[in-house]
Amino acid sequence: MCDQVKKAVAKFGRERQYLLEILGYLQTGRSYLEKETLLAVAAELDIPAAEVYGTATFYSLYSTVPRGKHVIRICENAPCHIDGAAAVLEAVKQHLGIDVHQTTADGLFTLETTSCLGICGVAPAMMVDDDVHGNLTPELAVSILGKR
Repeated sequence: MCDQVKKAVAKFGRERQYLLEILGYLQTGRSYLEKETLLAVAAELDIPAAEVYGTATFYSLYSTVPRGKHVIRICENAPCHIDGAAAVLEAVKQHLGIDVHQTTADGLFTLETTSCLGICGVAPAMMVDDDVHGNLTPELAVSILGKR
């Protein structure tokens, strides 16, 4: 992984301002950022490991723990909540047999909640990997997952 870290730093730059891009690059194609990777990034950028870890754990698109092949994020922000996000979340939990922050036994899905996906006009919304879906009903959300 050290070679990947060096490659990421060469691509984006050694400055602290590129930390988000570097972490995103390193997580591409992986379910999470390993401790060794975070330590290597800190060393390459000459910043405290706690800062790198804090950044990786603050943003929900990054993870420091293994996740499923597909990550489902259901919005809980006010517009989504008012328009039925709780029912969508409950339907997805029942369909997958897991709770929030859990991964299915087959490693296929991880369920998370998030604040805003930026499509409040079509609430409730969820994101599956990089695909955003709005105007959800519990049935539609489960149907979308069935296509994965």
